[in-house]
Amino acid sequence: MGPAGAGKTTVGRALAAALGWPFVDGDDRHSPANVEKMRAGAALSDADRAPWLASLHAAIARTLDRREHLVVACSALKRSYRDVLRGDARRLRFVYLKAAPGERSQRLSTRPDHFAGPKLLAGQLATLEEPDEMEAFTVDATWPQERIVAAIVREFGL
Repeated sequence: MGPAGAGKTTVGRALAAALGWPFVDGDDRHSPANVEKMRAGAALSDADRAPWLASLHAAIARTLDRREHLVVACSALKRSYRDVLRGDARRLRFVYLKAAPGERSQRLSTRPDHFAGPKLLAGQLATLEEPDEMEAFTVDATWPQERIVAAIVREFGL
């Protein structure tokens, strides 16, 4: 989890590959209307996000019901969003990829075709409710991808 430019997709894919688990990129679950809104530089409202969060929660719940595993990349900016994603799934764990705004901006400038561009970052940072250590494992998003994956695997005993 984390604002745009945190490396959620990159780290999520690497973690899923290391563990042999499926990967879901939350960006792929946005409605076309939400994608166009973000592409225009407009932040999503809670109402815009509600069906998207419900879709991700359903994927998580199905996976847990089958006693399987899944890695999901999702901004999960607010505690209330994380609560929706978690539902009653106490086994769900969050990893917060934390980086300075300047680092995020630099990363976003290297992906000009992505709908979540630099214009969205300030709004996402304003919306962000950073999780505490009880809610999420925080990792320095500037570390090399391999180090981040190793830290997550070690922290969660995977």
